[in-house]
Amino acid sequence: MAYFNGYPASYQPMYQPQQYQMNQQSQQVQQNGIIWVQGEAAAKSYLVAPGGTVQLWDSEEKIIYLKSADASGMPSMKILDYTIRGEEPDKPAPEYATKDELAALAEKVKELGKRRRIMKEDDDE
Repeated sequence: MAYFNGYPASYQPMYQPQQYQMNQQSQQVQQNGIIWVQGEAAAKSYLVAPGGTVQLWDSEEKIIYLKSADASGMPSMKILDYTIRGEEPDKPAPEYATKDELAALAEKVKELGKRRRIMKEDDDE
């Protein structure tokens, strides 16, 4: 029987980490080439080859992560928020005053102006 590094030549390890990682990442890539991740934590844990850059699209928020690794393999990440043109953001509708409410406010301002003039005249005396 032939031996290789102390193991029989027919020995196959049960766990092959590189193949597992590649299979896990390839499952996240869809047919259109977009890589979907679930949140910032998943984007941070996504492996990038040294010298490479990937776009990771958040499936929960309107965020794109640009993850890069320099030549030594040190990762860095930029986080981009995106909006779709023509889509209204989730803002509450503005509240407008009616003509009657504005007229009532104008009357109050006039009344306060009269009171101020009266008080000023009293102070001058």
